[in-house]
Amino acid sequence: MRLKLLMRRLTVSAPRMAVRSALPWPFRWAVLAIVAGFCAAIALWAFELGKDIAGLDHGSKEQLQQVRLENDALKAQVQILTVERDKAQSVANTVDTVLTASKTAQEKLIEDSRQLVLENQQLKNDLGFFEKLIPATGPGADTLAVRGFQTEVLPSGEIKWQVLLIQGVKNPVEFEGRLELVFSGLSNGKAWSGSPSSGAIAVKIKQYGRVEGVYQPPDKTVIKTVTVKAFEGQTVRAQQTIKIN
Repeated sequence: MRLKLLMRRLTVSAPRMAVRSALPWPFRWAVLAIVAGFCAAIALWAFELGKDIAGLDHGSKEQLQQVRLENDALKAQVQILTVERDKAQSVANTVDTVLTASKTAQEKLIEDSRQLVLENQQLKNDLGFFEKLIPATGPGADTLAVRGFQTEVLPSGEIKWQVLLIQGVKNPVEFEGRLELVFSGLSNGKAWSGSPSSGAIAVKIKQYGRVEGVYQPPDKTVIKTVTVKAFEGQTVRAQQTIKIN
């Protein structure tokens, strides 16, 4: 039995048998690295030699140079296009500014035109009003007179009135008195008359004077006529009655 164990230890089947190389492993790796490097150097040399023989490297350099030139040309073209774009944008901004200014000027002209129309109408009204300042002739021309008495019914139902008093002589004595208005019509189907709650209006004129105001009639009242009277003391110096349509 002991002999068998001894023989097993000395043979290949022994469990702890180790096979050692004749050359240490660091040297083996170094030799392999040297061989691999040598092969790589030969392969690189063959590759470079092949490119030189085929002329591939020369063509690549020329192609690279051509690509660089084309790239520079494209960069220059991009710069030119950028400048042209900036100019076009500047022109577009200028056009927008001009259009905005033109639109603003047009709107202002329309507004001025409307204002001129209103002023023209006002001038016509004033002209018609002051034409009535022309002194009257004939009997009674030296007395106080009511001229240009007119009314207007406003959308609110109020009645706007206006009266012109004139003295139809040159350098007349100043008139100082009061103006009274009487509104007449129907209220609930019955005859009605009334005056402004403020009462009589004091007036003082030399040659002419214009007096105006607004009257609010009572509810359910229809105004038919308006009478204006100019008093000097207790004397009626002038009066006029007009109808309201």
